[in-house]
Amino acid sequence: MTAAPLPDAAPDNWVDRFAPPPLRPWLKLGRFDRPAGIWLLLLPCWQGVALARASEGRFPDWALVVLLAIGAAAMRAAGCAYNDIVDRDIDAKVARTAGRPIPSGQITVKGAWAFLAGCSLVGLAVLLTMGPVAIALGVASLGLVAAYPFMKRITWWPQAWLGLTFNWGALVGYAAAKGSLGWPALLLYAGGLFWTLGYDTIYAVQDLEDDALAGVKSTARRLGAAAPQAILGFYVTAAILALAAGALAGEGVAFYPLWLLYAVHLILQARGLKLDDPARALTLFRSNRGAGLLLFAGLALGAIKQLPW
Repeated sequence: MTAAPLPDAAPDNWVDRFAPPPLRPWLKLGRFDRPAGIWLLLLPCWQGVALARASEGRFPDWALVVLLAIGAAAMRAAGCAYNDIVDRDIDAKVARTAGRPIPSGQITVKGAWAFLAGCSLVGLAVLLTMGPVAIALGVASLGLVAAYPFMKRITWWPQAWLGLTFNWGALVGYAAAKGSLGWPALLLYAGGLFWTLGYDTIYAVQDLEDDALAGVKSTARRLGAAAPQAILGFYVTAAILALAAGALAGEGVAFYPLWLLYAVHLILQARGLKLDDPARALTLFRSNRGAGLLLFAGLALGAIKQLPW
C-alpha cells in the first residue's frame, strides 16, 4: 500500500520521489520525508558542542558533530515511531495525521515497535562512544521522551515538555565535548526550551480546528488570539538566554553579530504568524532550521576571541 505525500511534507520530498515504494512507509514513520524535526533535534546538540569548545578557544570537533547527526536522526525516528504508536487513535481523527503509516494501515503496531527498537540501537551505539556524563544524560532523556506523547492529553502546554525533550541534546553535546556540565550549558538549554515553545506553538496552529474536535490540548489552543504575542515573548526570552550562555562561556566577537541575526529571525517569525493561515505557519516553523544554524555558527565562530585587525 502506498500513499501520497503527507500534508506537512514537501510535495517534492526525497522519500516520495526516490525511495523504493516498499520503504516509503518506514521512512515516513521515522519522518525522513520531513527532515525539519531532525534538524531541530540535532541543532541543540551541535550548539552544545560549539559552546563547550568555544569556551576553550577551539572550534567544534567535527567527528563528534557527525556522530551527533547520526544519533539525532536515529533517535528522532525512534521518537516519532513511539509517538505514532501512542497517538494512533488520535492521529486517525486529525486530517494532517490520518495518512501516517500506522493509522492508515500501512504499518502494524508490532512493525512500528520493531522499527523503534532498531533506531534506538543505532542511537545507543552513538551514545556509547561518548564520556560517562554524556552517556548518563542520554539515558536520563528517555524519561522525557516516554512521557511526551501523553502531555497533550493532560496539559495545555505539551510544547513546553517538547522543549525540555528536544533541547536535552544541548546538555549531551556540551558534556560530550567538555566532559562535564556548567552554567553556560544550562542557560543554552533553557534558551532552547523557549525556542521550542515558540516554534512548536507555531506548528500547532495548523491543527487548531482538528485538535479542538479531537480534544487534543496545545499552547496554540490555550493562547488563542494572544498566541503571536506570546510567541514573541518566548522568542525574546530564548534569544536573551542564548546571549547569556555565550557571554558566560567567553564567546569571542564573532558570536555577537550572528546571535543578533538569530534574534531578528525569531522576532520576524512571531510578527509574521497569522492564525488563519496554516500554510504560513508551516513555512515559519520550517524556517527554524535557519535560525538554529545561525546560533550554531555564532557559537562555533565565537572560538575566535579577537579579530585579526
